[in-house]
Amino acid sequence: MANLKEVKNRISSVVSTQQITKAMKMVAAAKLKRAQDRITMMRPYSQKLSTILQNVSGSGEMNNPYAEERPVENVLLILVTSDKGLCGAFNSTVTRKVKSLMEGEYKSIAEQGNLHFMTIGKKASDYLRRNKLSYNDDYIDLFNRLNFSDVSEAAQFVMSEFKNGTYDKVEIIYNEFKNAATQILNKEQYLPIAKAQEEGNGSDIDYTYEPSRDYIEKELIPTSLKTQLFKALLDSNASEHGARMTAMDKATDNAGDLLKELRLTYNRTRQAAITTEILEITAGAEALAAE
Repeated sequence: MANLKEVKNRISSVVSTQQITKAMKMVAAAKLKRAQDRITMMRPYSQKLSTILQNVSGSGEMNNPYAEERPVENVLLILVTSDKGLCGAFNSTVTRKVKSLMEGEYKSIAEQGNLHFMTIGKKASDYLRRNKLSYNDDYIDLFNRLNFSDVSEAAQFVMSEFKNGTYDKVEIIYNEFKNAATQILNKEQYLPIAKAQEEGNGSDIDYTYEPSRDYIEKELIPTSLKTQLFKALLDSNASEHGARMTAMDKATDNAGDLLKELRLTYNRTRQAAITTEILEITAGAEALAAE
């Protein structure tokens, strides 16, 4: 009977867990719809703006400090993760990429202590803290106030540090949203502004600057960079909800499979216990009759 009680307790525990995963799946699905709408509306605008920015910056006609290329001695990696777990491999893909870069592309820079980190999302900070790496977490909670104004502050800080020469290169590592079940890890160069490809992208277009070239330099280019960071965070936000919804869906299915096995084990154990009791009663009756 002790085994029966243990199995029954496990069944109750799994049922409770399944109810929680179902609820989390529904919450993630509701949040995903809103996040997906935001990134769907933002992406075409951001991509076109980025293309124009690359073409204009690469033309050499403008004095753009954010396109200045210099020897790479100090690198800043902006790590975008979630604040919470239970979203599959969403966060671990980012941290694995960091480890890969530290052991590969940026190994010498990391060994010199010139590889810097800025975290957006608590999971990135947790990883860096566990590995005893220093980082800037001034903007760790941006997902609690995900709007263009607050993201612009973070972008302005990074842009100022690059312009002042603190960093020679800035990259963003985040999950790009494809659909609810698929997130693509993206390592995107943020600064200096990447030059446009030479073929087939309009790099030879003769632009007319309105209202003025000075306005483009002082207003449009910084706004474009802020939009680029905002788009990356919207991508990551939608990816997080998609990953969590998928993970909770799989967890719910796994709980269902486990419940079937536990209930079968419970019924078999109960049947064995009843059979044992019947045999004991029969044996006792036969013993009394023999006397």
